[in-house]
Amino acid sequence: MIALVDCNNFYASCERVFNPSMNGRPVVVLSNNDGCVIARSNEAKAIGITMGVPAFKAAELFRRYNVAVYSANFALYGDMSRRVMQILSDFTPRQEIYSVDECFLDLAGLHEDGQAMGYRMRERVGRWTGLPISVGIAPTKALAKIANRIAKKYPSRTGDVYVIDTEEKRLKALRWLPVEDIWGVGRRNAMKLYAAGVTRADDFARMPESWVRKQMTIKGVYLQRELNGVPAIDMEIEADKSKSFSVTRTFPREYETWDEVKERVVTFASLAAAKVRKQQSLCRRLEVFVQTSLYKDSDGPVTGAREVRFPFPTSSTLEIVDFVVAGLRSIYKPGRRYKRAGVTLYDFIEPEEWQPSLFAEMNPNPRHPRLMQAIDTINQKIEGGIRVASRDARTFKMNRAYLSRKYTTDIHEILEVKMNK
Repeated sequence: MIALVDCNNFYASCERVFNPSMNGRPVVVLSNNDGCVIARSNEAKAIGITMGVPAFKAAELFRRYNVAVYSANFALYGDMSRRVMQILSDFTPRQEIYSVDECFLDLAGLHEDGQAMGYRMRERVGRWTGLPISVGIAPTKALAKIANRIAKKYPSRTGDVYVIDTEEKRLKALRWLPVEDIWGVGRRNAMKLYAAGVTRADDFARMPESWVRKQMTIKGVYLQRELNGVPAIDMEIEADKSKSFSVTRTFPREYETWDEVKERVVTFASLAAAKVRKQQSLCRRLEVFVQTSLYKDSDGPVTGAREVRFPFPTSSTLEIVDFVVAGLRSIYKPGRRYKRAGVTLYDFIEPEEWQPSLFAEMNPNPRHPRLMQAIDTINQKIEGGIRVASRDARTFKMNRAYLSRKYTTDIHEILEVKMNK
Protein backbone atom coordinates (compact mmCIF):
# COMPACT_ATOMS: atom_id res chain seq x y z
CA MET A 1 0.00 0.00 0.00
CA ILE A 2 1.03 3.60 -0.68
CA ALA A 3 0.25 6.58 1.55
CA LEU A 4 0.00 10.15 0.27
CA VAL A 5 0.38 12.62 3.13
CA ASP A 6 -0.52 16.24 2.44
CA CYS A 7 -0.31 19.23 4.80
CA ASN A 8 -3.63 21.09 4.77
CA ASN A 9 -3.43 24.70 3.52
CA PHE A 10 0.28 24.46 4.30
CA TYR A 11 1.50 28.08 4.16
CA ALA A 12 -1.54 29.42 6.00
CA SER A 13 -1.29 26.63 8.57
CA CYS A 14 2.40 27.44 9.22
CA GLU A 15 1.43 31.01 10.06
CA ARG A 16 -1.29 29.80 12.43
CA VAL A 17 1.08 27.53 14.34
CA PHE A 18 2.91 30.56 15.69
CA ASN A 19 -0.14 32.82 15.95
CA PRO A 20 -3.05 30.70 17.24
CA SER A 21 -5.27 33.78 17.43
CA MET A 22 -5.66 33.33 13.66
CA ASN A 23 -7.55 30.04 14.15
CA GLY A 24 -11.06 30.45 12.77
CA ARG A 25 -10.16 33.67 10.95
CA PRO A 26 -9.64 33.85 7.16
CA VAL A 27 -5.91 33.69 6.38
CA VAL A 28 -4.15 34.27 3.04
CA VAL A 29 -0.50 34.23 2.05
CA LEU A 30 0.76 36.44 -0.78
CA SER A 31 3.41 35.71 -3.40
CA ASN A 32 6.73 37.50 -3.73
CA ASN A 33 6.35 41.28 -3.52
CA ASP A 34 2.88 40.73 -2.06
CA GLY A 35 1.51 40.29 -5.58
CA CYS A 36 -1.04 37.45 -5.64
CA VAL A 37 -2.75 35.04 -3.27
CA ILE A 38 -0.85 31.73 -3.20
CA ALA A 39 -2.39 30.09 -0.12
CA ARG A 40 -5.77 30.27 1.63
CA SER A 41 -7.26 28.86 4.78
CA ASN A 42 -10.62 27.13 4.49
CA GLU A 43 -12.28 30.27 5.85
CA ALA A 44 -10.68 32.37 3.10
CA LYS A 45 -11.88 29.92 0.45
CA ALA A 46 -15.41 30.08 1.87
CA ILE A 47 -15.68 33.86 1.40
CA GLY A 48 -14.72 33.63 -2.26
CA ILE A 49 -11.01 34.45 -2.33
CA THR A 50 -9.61 32.60 -5.34
CA MET A 51 -6.14 31.21 -5.84
CA GLY A 52 -3.87 33.56 -7.80
CA VAL A 53 -6.05 36.65 -7.49
CA PRO A 54 -3.95 39.86 -7.33
CA ALA A 55 -3.91 41.25 -3.81
CA PHE A 56 -5.20 44.66 -4.89
CA LYS A 57 -8.24 43.05 -6.50
CA ALA A 58 -9.08 41.19 -3.29
CA ALA A 59 -8.44 44.18 -1.01
CA GLU A 60 -12.15 44.82 -0.44
CA LEU A 61 -12.73 41.20 0.59
CA PHE A 62 -9.73 41.41 2.93
CA ARG A 63 -11.22 44.48 4.60
CA ARG A 64 -14.81 43.29 4.74
CA TYR A 65 -14.05 39.91 6.32
CA ASN A 66 -11.06 40.94 8.47
CA VAL A 67 -8.73 38.63 6.56
CA ALA A 68 -5.29 38.03 8.06
CA VAL A 69 -2.79 38.73 5.26
CA TYR A 70 0.78 37.42 5.33
CA SER A 71 3.76 37.90 3.02
CA ALA A 72 5.33 34.60 1.94
CA ASN A 73 7.84 33.46 4.57
CA PHE A 74 9.66 30.73 2.68
CA ALA A 75 12.35 30.32 5.33
CA LEU A 76 9.65 29.33 7.82
CA TYR A 77 7.75 27.11 5.38
CA GLY A 78 10.89 25.29 4.26
CA ASP A 79 11.94 24.51 7.82
CA MET A 80 8.45 23.35 8.83
CA SER A 81 8.36 21.14 5.72
CA ARG A 82 11.68 19.56 6.71
CA ARG A 83 10.31 18.79 10.17
CA VAL A 84 7.15 17.16 8.81
CA MET A 85 9.08 15.01 6.32
CA GLN A 86 11.49 13.89 9.01
CA ILE A 87 8.62 12.83 11.27
CA LEU A 88 6.96 10.86 8.46
CA SER A 89 10.22 9.12 7.55
CA ASP A 90 10.07 7.39 10.95
CA PHE A 91 7.09 5.36 9.73
CA THR A 92 8.94 3.91 6.72
CA PRO A 93 12.36 4.54 5.16
CA ARG A 94 10.83 4.47 1.67
CA GLN A 95 9.69 8.07 1.30
CA GLU A 96 9.25 10.18 -1.83
CA ILE A 97 9.08 13.90 -1.06
CA TYR A 98 6.76 15.05 -3.83
CA SER A 99 6.54 18.76 -2.95
CA VAL A 100 7.08 21.12 -0.04
CA ASP A 101 3.84 19.98 1.60
CA GLU A 102 3.28 16.37 0.49
CA CYS A 103 5.04 13.05 0.23
CA PHE A 104 4.40 9.43 -0.72
CA LEU A 105 5.23 6.65 1.75
CA ASP A 106 5.67 3.01 0.71
CA LEU A 107 3.94 0.92 3.38
CA ALA A 108 4.83 -2.45 1.85
CA GLY A 109 5.84 -4.99 4.48
CA LEU A 110 4.26 -3.08 7.34
CA HIS A 111 1.61 -5.08 9.15
CA GLU A 112 -0.21 -2.26 10.94
CA ASP A 113 -3.77 -1.46 9.84
CA GLY A 114 -3.65 1.39 7.30
CA GLN A 115 -6.39 3.42 8.95
CA ALA A 116 -4.70 3.19 12.34
CA MET A 117 -1.33 4.14 10.87
CA GLY A 118 -2.86 7.15 9.13
CA TYR A 119 -4.32 8.36 12.41
CA ARG A 120 -0.95 7.88 14.12
CA MET A 121 0.74 9.97 11.42
CA ARG A 122 -1.83 12.70 11.80
CA GLU A 123 -1.58 12.70 15.60
CA ARG A 124 2.22 12.76 15.66
CA VAL A 125 2.66 15.50 13.05
CA GLY A 126 -0.01 17.57 14.77
CA ARG A 127 1.50 17.10 18.22
CA TRP A 128 5.11 17.72 17.18
CA THR A 129 4.58 20.58 14.69
CA GLY A 130 1.03 21.87 15.15
CA LEU A 131 0.29 21.31 11.46
CA PRO A 132 -2.86 19.51 10.23
CA ILE A 133 -2.42 16.79 7.61
CA SER A 134 -4.61 14.55 5.48
CA VAL A 135 -3.65 10.95 4.68
CA GLY A 136 -4.79 8.87 1.72
CA ILE A 137 -3.81 5.20 1.50
CA ALA A 138 -4.34 2.90 -1.50
CA PRO A 139 -2.62 0.21 -3.58
CA THR A 140 -1.13 2.74 -6.07
CA LYS A 141 0.13 6.32 -6.09
CA ALA A 142 -2.72 7.57 -8.29
CA LEU A 143 -5.35 5.96 -6.05
CA ALA A 144 -3.59 7.30 -2.94
CA LYS A 145 -3.95 10.78 -4.43
CA ILE A 146 -7.70 10.24 -4.77
CA ALA A 147 -7.93 8.80 -1.25
CA ASN A 148 -6.17 11.88 0.08
CA ARG A 149 -8.60 14.15 -1.76
CA ILE A 150 -11.54 12.29 -0.20
CA ALA A 151 -9.97 12.53 3.27
CA LYS A 152 -9.53 16.27 2.86
CA LYS A 153 -12.97 16.84 1.32
CA TYR A 154 -14.92 15.05 4.06
CA PRO A 155 -12.94 15.50 7.31
CA SER A 156 -15.94 15.00 9.60
CA ARG A 157 -16.56 11.55 8.10
CA THR A 158 -12.99 10.42 7.51
CA GLY A 159 -11.08 12.05 10.35
CA ASP A 160 -8.66 13.28 7.63
CA VAL A 161 -7.65 9.68 6.83
CA TYR A 162 -9.14 7.55 4.05
CA VAL A 163 -8.07 4.11 2.86
CA ILE A 164 -9.03 2.54 -0.47
CA ASP A 165 -8.61 -1.12 0.42
CA THR A 166 -11.53 -2.81 -1.35
CA GLU A 167 -12.75 -2.99 -4.93
CA GLU A 168 -16.00 -1.35 -3.85
CA LYS A 169 -14.14 1.65 -2.44
CA ARG A 170 -11.98 1.93 -5.56
CA LEU A 171 -14.96 2.00 -7.92
CA LYS A 172 -16.85 4.44 -5.72
CA ALA A 173 -13.85 6.79 -5.60
CA LEU A 174 -13.43 6.70 -9.39
CA ARG A 175 -17.11 7.45 -9.95
CA TRP A 176 -16.80 10.41 -7.57
CA LEU A 177 -13.76 12.09 -9.17
CA PRO A 178 -14.09 14.39 -12.23
CA VAL A 179 -11.64 13.47 -14.95
CA GLU A 180 -9.86 16.85 -14.82
CA ASP A 181 -8.96 16.20 -11.17
CA ILE A 182 -7.09 12.96 -11.84
CA TRP A 183 -3.47 13.31 -10.80
CA GLY A 184 -1.31 13.98 -13.87
CA VAL A 185 -4.10 14.39 -16.46
CA GLY A 186 -3.70 18.12 -17.03
CA ARG A 187 -5.96 20.55 -18.84
CA ARG A 188 -5.07 19.51 -22.39
CA ASN A 189 -5.70 15.81 -21.80
CA ALA A 190 -8.87 16.61 -19.88
CA MET A 191 -10.18 18.44 -22.95
CA LYS A 192 -9.41 15.37 -25.11
CA LEU A 193 -11.21 13.13 -22.65
CA TYR A 194 -14.27 15.36 -22.45
CA ALA A 195 -14.39 15.47 -26.25
CA ALA A 196 -14.47 11.65 -26.19
CA GLY A 197 -17.34 11.65 -23.70
CA VAL A 198 -15.16 10.81 -20.69
CA THR A 199 -16.17 12.91 -17.67
CA ARG A 200 -15.34 10.82 -14.59
CA ALA A 201 -12.29 8.85 -13.50
CA ASP A 202 -14.14 5.54 -13.84
CA ASP A 203 -14.88 6.37 -17.49
CA PHE A 204 -11.17 6.92 -18.08
CA ALA A 205 -10.24 3.70 -16.29
CA ARG A 206 -12.43 1.75 -18.75
CA MET A 207 -11.14 3.42 -21.94
CA PRO A 208 -9.37 1.17 -24.47
CA GLU A 209 -5.66 1.19 -23.74
CA SER A 210 -4.89 1.74 -27.43
CA TRP A 211 -6.85 5.02 -27.38
CA VAL A 212 -5.12 6.16 -24.20
CA ARG A 213 -1.67 5.32 -25.60
CA LYS A 214 -2.37 7.23 -28.83
CA GLN A 215 -3.90 10.31 -27.21
CA MET A 216 -1.96 10.50 -23.93
CA THR A 217 1.28 8.54 -24.60
CA ILE A 218 2.65 5.81 -22.37
CA LYS A 219 2.29 8.08 -19.33
CA GLY A 220 -1.47 8.01 -19.79
CA VAL A 221 -1.37 4.21 -19.97
CA TYR A 222 0.56 4.03 -16.70
CA LEU A 223 -1.94 6.37 -15.07
CA GLN A 224 -4.88 4.28 -16.29
CA ARG A 225 -3.29 1.12 -14.90
CA GLU A 226 -2.77 2.84 -11.55
CA LEU A 227 -6.45 3.80 -11.40
CA ASN A 228 -7.29 0.15 -12.03
CA GLY A 229 -5.20 -0.84 -9.01
CA VAL A 230 -2.08 -1.98 -10.89
CA PRO A 231 1.13 -0.25 -9.69
CA ALA A 232 2.83 1.35 -12.69
CA ILE A 233 4.44 4.55 -11.36
CA ASP A 234 7.53 3.84 -9.28
CA MET A 235 8.42 5.54 -6.03
CA GLU A 236 11.22 8.07 -6.57
CA ILE A 237 13.18 7.56 -3.39
CA GLU A 238 16.29 9.36 -4.61
CA ALA A 239 15.33 12.79 -5.88
CA ASP A 240 16.66 13.59 -9.35
CA LYS A 241 18.64 16.76 -9.87
CA SER A 242 16.64 19.72 -11.10
CA LYS A 243 16.80 20.40 -14.85
CA SER A 244 16.34 24.16 -14.48
CA PHE A 245 16.25 26.92 -11.90
CA SER A 246 14.06 29.99 -12.27
CA VAL A 247 13.92 33.17 -10.23
CA THR A 248 11.01 35.40 -11.20
CA ARG A 249 9.68 38.41 -9.35
CA THR A 250 7.08 41.13 -9.65
CA PHE A 251 8.65 44.47 -8.78
CA PRO A 252 7.20 46.56 -5.92
CA ARG A 253 6.80 49.40 -8.42
CA GLU A 254 7.35 50.06 -12.13
CA TYR A 255 10.92 50.62 -13.33
CA GLU A 256 11.94 52.49 -16.46
CA THR A 257 15.70 53.06 -16.21
CA TRP A 258 18.31 50.59 -17.39
CA ASP A 259 20.13 50.59 -14.04
CA GLU A 260 16.99 49.74 -12.07
CA VAL A 261 15.96 46.86 -14.31
CA LYS A 262 19.51 45.54 -14.64
CA GLU A 263 20.01 45.55 -10.88
CA ARG A 264 16.95 43.37 -10.35
CA VAL A 265 17.79 40.93 -13.13
CA VAL A 266 21.37 40.56 -11.92
CA THR A 267 20.05 39.76 -8.45
CA PHE A 268 17.81 37.04 -9.91
CA ALA A 269 20.72 35.57 -11.89
CA SER A 270 22.84 35.47 -8.72
CA LEU A 271 20.15 33.59 -6.80
CA ALA A 272 19.71 31.07 -9.62
CA ALA A 273 23.47 30.55 -9.97
CA ALA A 274 23.72 29.70 -6.27
CA LYS A 275 21.10 26.98 -6.79
CA VAL A 276 23.13 25.51 -9.67
CA ARG A 277 26.19 25.31 -7.43
CA LYS A 278 24.19 23.79 -4.59
CA GLN A 279 23.32 20.76 -6.74
CA GLN A 280 26.89 20.66 -8.11
CA SER A 281 26.01 21.20 -11.76
CA LEU A 282 27.29 23.38 -14.57
CA CYS A 283 24.97 25.49 -16.72
CA ARG A 284 25.17 26.05 -20.49
CA ARG A 285 22.13 28.24 -21.26
CA LEU A 286 19.86 30.84 -19.75
CA GLU A 287 16.72 32.74 -20.62
CA VAL A 288 16.01 36.25 -19.37
CA PHE A 289 12.69 38.05 -19.72
CA VAL A 290 11.18 41.39 -18.76
CA GLN A 291 7.51 42.34 -18.83
CA THR A 292 5.62 45.60 -18.59
CA SER A 293 2.68 46.09 -16.25
CA LEU A 294 -0.33 43.84 -16.85
CA TYR A 295 -2.73 46.46 -15.59
CA LYS A 296 -1.28 49.94 -16.07
CA ASP A 297 0.68 50.05 -19.33
CA SER A 298 -1.42 51.81 -21.95
CA ASP A 299 -0.02 49.57 -24.69
CA GLY A 300 -0.94 46.43 -22.78
CA PRO A 301 1.61 44.00 -21.35
CA VAL A 302 4.75 43.62 -23.45
CA THR A 303 7.21 40.81 -22.82
CA GLY A 304 10.73 40.57 -24.15
CA ALA A 305 12.75 37.37 -23.79
CA ARG A 306 16.17 36.22 -24.94
CA GLU A 307 17.99 32.91 -24.77
CA VAL A 308 21.75 33.05 -24.23
CA ARG A 309 24.03 30.09 -24.97
CA PHE A 310 27.27 30.10 -23.02
CA PRO A 311 30.64 29.54 -24.74
CA PHE A 312 31.49 27.21 -21.85
CA PRO A 313 29.55 25.57 -18.99
CA THR A 314 29.76 27.41 -15.68
CA SER A 315 28.18 27.89 -12.27
CA SER A 316 30.04 31.11 -11.52
CA THR A 317 27.79 34.01 -10.58
CA LEU A 318 30.28 36.45 -12.13
CA GLU A 319 30.22 34.72 -15.52
CA ILE A 320 26.46 34.08 -15.49
CA VAL A 321 25.83 37.74 -14.63
CA ASP A 322 27.86 38.83 -17.66
CA PHE A 323 25.76 36.57 -19.89
CA VAL A 324 22.44 37.68 -18.43
CA VAL A 325 23.30 41.38 -18.78
CA ALA A 326 24.16 40.81 -22.45
CA GLY A 327 20.80 39.12 -22.96
CA LEU A 328 18.92 41.82 -21.08
CA ARG A 329 20.57 44.56 -23.12
CA SER A 330 19.11 43.09 -26.31
CA ILE A 331 15.49 43.18 -25.04
CA TYR A 332 15.38 46.26 -22.82
CA LYS A 333 13.46 49.15 -24.40
CA PRO A 334 13.99 52.64 -22.94
CA GLY A 335 10.79 54.36 -21.87
CA ARG A 336 8.84 51.22 -21.11
CA ARG A 337 7.55 50.69 -17.57
CA TYR A 338 8.73 47.27 -16.44
CA LYS A 339 6.91 45.48 -13.63
CA ARG A 340 8.22 41.89 -13.79
CA ALA A 341 11.36 40.02 -14.78
CA GLY A 342 12.93 36.62 -14.45
CA VAL A 343 15.96 34.46 -15.17
CA THR A 344 15.97 30.71 -15.91
CA LEU A 345 19.17 28.68 -15.96
CA TYR A 346 19.06 25.30 -17.69
CA ASP A 347 20.88 22.78 -19.92
CA PHE A 348 22.92 21.41 -17.02
CA ILE A 349 25.79 18.94 -17.15
CA GLU A 350 27.92 17.26 -14.51
CA PRO A 351 31.38 18.83 -14.01
CA GLU A 352 33.10 15.60 -15.07
CA GLU A 353 31.25 15.67 -18.41
CA TRP A 354 33.01 18.83 -19.60
CA GLN A 355 36.33 18.83 -21.44
CA PRO A 356 38.33 22.11 -21.40
CA SER A 357 39.02 23.80 -24.73
CA LEU A 358 42.46 24.50 -26.15
CA PHE A 359 41.45 28.16 -26.41
CA ALA A 360 41.47 30.09 -23.13
CA GLU A 361 38.51 32.30 -24.06
CA MET A 362 36.36 29.19 -24.43
CA ASN A 363 37.03 28.11 -20.83
CA PRO A 364 35.62 29.39 -17.52
CA ASN A 365 37.89 31.28 -15.15
CA PRO A 366 39.74 28.60 -13.12
CA ARG A 367 39.77 30.81 -10.00
CA HIS A 368 36.00 31.23 -9.84
CA PRO A 369 35.03 27.87 -8.25
CA ARG A 370 36.99 28.59 -5.05
CA LEU A 371 35.72 32.17 -5.00
CA MET A 372 32.10 31.01 -5.38
CA GLN A 373 32.59 28.44 -2.62
CA ALA A 374 33.81 31.17 -0.28
CA ILE A 375 30.90 33.45 -1.20
CA ASP A 376 28.33 30.68 -0.69
CA THR A 377 29.79 29.87 2.74
CA ILE A 378 29.59 33.50 3.84
CA ASN A 379 26.08 33.96 2.45
CA GLN A 380 24.86 30.95 4.44
CA LYS A 381 26.13 32.48 7.67
CA ILE A 382 25.43 36.19 7.20
CA GLU A 383 22.05 37.59 6.20
CA GLY A 384 22.53 39.91 3.23
CA GLY A 385 25.79 38.19 2.38
CA ILE A 386 28.10 39.25 -0.42
CA ARG A 387 26.93 40.94 -3.59
CA VAL A 388 28.70 40.73 -6.94
CA ALA A 389 30.16 44.04 -8.12
CA SER A 390 27.87 44.43 -11.11
CA ARG A 391 24.84 44.51 -8.87
CA ASP A 392 25.48 48.22 -8.21
CA ALA A 393 25.47 49.89 -4.80
CA ARG A 394 21.86 49.16 -3.96
CA THR A 395 20.35 45.86 -2.92
CA PHE A 396 16.98 44.80 -4.27
CA LYS A 397 14.59 43.88 -1.49
CA MET A 398 11.18 42.37 -2.08
CA ASN A 399 8.14 44.19 -0.83
CA ARG A 400 6.97 42.01 2.07
CA ALA A 401 4.85 44.29 4.19
CA TYR A 402 3.12 41.44 6.06
CA LEU A 403 6.10 39.19 6.78
CA SER A 404 6.01 37.09 9.94
CA ARG A 405 9.10 36.24 11.95
CA LYS A 406 11.59 33.46 11.22
CA TYR A 407 10.35 31.57 14.25
CA THR A 408 12.39 28.42 13.68
CA THR A 409 15.51 29.53 11.78
CA ASP A 410 16.70 32.76 13.44
CA ILE A 411 17.68 32.81 17.12
CA HIS A 412 16.77 36.50 17.30
CA GLU A 413 13.20 35.88 16.13
CA ILE A 414 12.12 32.84 18.10
CA LEU A 415 9.03 33.02 20.28
CA GLU A 416 9.44 34.37 23.78
CA VAL A 417 7.46 32.85 26.64
CA LYS A 418 6.95 34.98 29.74
CA MET A 419 6.35 33.12 32.98
CA ASN A 420 4.38 34.62 35.85
CA LYS A 421 6.31 34.50 39.08
